Amino acid sequence: MDIDVLGALDVRENGVSVAPTAPKPRQVLALLALHADRVVPVASLIEELWSGRPPRSARTTLQTYVLQLRELIAAALAPQAGPEAAGEGARRRSAKDVLLTLPGGYLLSSGGGRSDVREFERLAGTGYRAMDAGDFAGASRTLGSALGLWSGAAFADVQRGTQLAVEARRLDESRLCALDQRIEADLRLGRHRALLAELTVLTSRYRTHETLHAQFMLALHRSGRRGEALAVYQQLRTTLGRDLGLEPSPRLRRLQHSILMAAPESTPGAAAPGTVPPQAPQAPQAPQAPQGGPLAPTAR
Repeated sequence: MDIDVLGALDVRENGVSVAPTAPKPRQVLALLALHADRVVPVASLIEELWSGRPPRSARTTLQTYVLQLRELIAAALAPQAGPEAAGEGARRRSAKDVLLTLPGGYLLSSGGGRSDVREFERLAGTGYRAMDAGDFAGASRTLGSALGLWSGAAFADVQRGTQLAVEARRLDESRLCALDQRIEADLRLGRHRALLAELTVLTSRYRTHETLHAQFMLALHRSGRRGEALAVYQQLRTTLGRDLGLEPSPRLRRLQHSILMAAPESTPGAAAPGTVPPQAPQAPQAPQAPQGGPLAPTAR
């Protein structure tokens, strides 16, 4: 079974999609697919479907949705009847082998297939370890591969109840962590100009994300665009004050002060990664681009 949830939901058994079109069975499959090979409690599925207001027939209705999913799985398994799919004398995998009823809940068995979430988490972990080891080229490459698994927001075409909404936020946070670290790796490799277009979009989308704004400021300054770097800070300060009643963090204020005091760069990128190269002896050195900012990974 192959499972994709980092974008539109797609679950394929024997190469055939088993994702239903009806909203509630689709929710059930999405939650089971995210937790493939683990038991999902009945209570969690009911909470997802009815958000704390289940009908009296909730369990019976859930069983109906499970039966509908098994019918789709059975249809996908039908073409494997010959020995080329199952092997001589081998027992064929049935719908009940794929979607199991177990004490307390249901389990979707992946049968050793791929899951984009698990692949993302594996690659992201490898990328974080490369960052810790100072292998910025490897980190950029691996984290880029992890981010390439995303085709949109998690569960983009699935109606979300309380459980999927929480999981979608968790996955988006993980995506931001990987993105932050990949950009940090690219900055340390001197790829500041190549980052400008991407950071323009990201800071517009995440208008209060301090780490992304700090990275944008550094990329602009190293590209000889000091005034625009300072304008990014002022825009962030305005947004934080208006929307959250906050001032930028001390880290951002130090970075702004360092850029303000530095002379314009004649050879952008000549300084060590994470610093603003001063042109005059009295110009202070900027702090490194935040590597452990507000959305930095807590577990690698």
